[in-house]
Amino acid sequence: MTKSQKVSYCAVFTALAMIFSYVEAILPISFGIPGIKLGLANLVIVTGLYYMSEKDVFLISLTRILLMGLLFGNGMSLLYSLTGGILSYIIMVTLKKKSSLSVLAVSVSGGVFHNIGQLAAAAFAVSNIHIFYYLPALLIAGVVTGLLIGIVSEKILKILKPNFFD
Repeated sequence: MTKSQKVSYCAVFTALAMIFSYVEAILPISFGIPGIKLGLANLVIVTGLYYMSEKDVFLISLTRILLMGLLFGNGMSLLYSLTGGILSYIIMVTLKKKSSLSVLAVSVSGGVFHNIGQLAAAAFAVSNIHIFYYLPALLIAGVVTGLLIGIVSEKILKILKPNFFD
């Protein structure tokens, strides 16, 4: 793959992740607990982990988080998203390297650790450890949304050819 093709793929994936984030932000879905979202942008990240370099996927994730935070968020939402996104990315990359783990396991771990990262950032931001009372609900949400994203990602991965990005 040429450098310009690689840049083009990264740009398209970043735009797709941003579109998913925006659609999710405007959908009137409420789970009753602050911070719970479907995580549609993670479809791009989880799928990308299996077709692109770790560096490219990290840049896609980071660029999406920064642009969405700057365009539609605020300092706190940017802090939460960055913390959750980076922790989630580190966990998913680490677990993906263990060949015995499925896409579902990687995705669920990403969902859970994204929520843990956001909760840790919130506890730090408000200087209150009691915010961790949300942890059980956020862990369950991370598992459920991670499963949904993982199932869809598996289907996408089965459709794409192994050399799709070559």
